Amino acid sequence: MAESKPMISFEEFAKVDLRVAKITHAEAHPNADRLIKLQLDDGAGEPRQICAGVKAHYEPESLVGKQIVIVANLAPRTIRGEESRGMLLAASDAPKDDPQAERNVVLLTPMSEIATGSIVS
Repeated sequence: MAESKPMISFEEFAKVDLRVAKITHAEAHPNADRLIKLQLDDGAGEPRQICAGVKAHYEPESLVGKQIVIVANLAPRTIRGEESRGMLLAASDAPKDDPQAERNVVLLTPMSEIATGSIVS
């Protein structure tokens, strides 16, 4: 079982803006072996790019058209020369830092189609 993280208040959690986004384009990150560069429609009217470390688990083309859940208000950061403006949510059954563990990674998606930009609560 994964180690628990520190307890946070409801007010801290309420600051996280979770939204539904649709993947419109996906490709291997040009400067990183484990990353996929994703273009998203998050309902805001302009494309959003995020970089996600899921290349070992998904082929980029298999992600196009999928709805995912993202952290929309995460501060942008540059990852290996590409700007990432958010983070997708995924579940994993083993820690990232355990090289011996066989790790499954599953993207969190809505159970049925819903408008992009929908708030997750």
